Amino acid sequence: MRAILAALALILTPLTALAEMAPRDGWSVTPTDKGYDQLIADVKSAAKANKMGVVTQAGPTGAAKSRGITIPGNRVIGLFNNVYAVDILNLSTAAMIEAPVRVYVTENADGTATLSYKLPSMVFAPYVQEAGPDLEALAGELDVIFASIAQDAIK
Repeated sequence: MRAILAALALILTPLTALAEMAPRDGWSVTPTDKGYDQLIADVKSAAKANKMGVVTQAGPTGAAKSRGITIPGNRVIGLFNNVYAVDILNLSTAAMIEAPVRVYVTENADGTATLSYKLPSMVFAPYVQEAGPDLEALAGELDVIFASIAQDAIK
């Protein structure tokens, strides 16, 4: 039975990995004509131009390759700015678990890439009741910044 399940997992993994990002509530999902590596580079440049730092990066693609598994490119890039970090921390210690705000670059089956992210206002919404309207305002500012990053990156 284990052998059958393992074989099924190997068959279904590539099919699941090829599923492209679909629009969803509270997200920005933008397919592009850019290749995966180019979109990653452009996200980093756009973040810097919009005064956000690249704080984290992670993705399963390289680790999967080292295991002999080929999957489309997937990279999560955490972006933030210490000014916002301090301001948010002053409003809600719990809300800081959401920083950095992440953007997600995924490779599509046709070789293009998609840029996706949860809107910061959605990310921080669970903490607004505790932190008050100042957190809601900061999250709104971050919405504008992340939209600008996305626009700059997909040009």
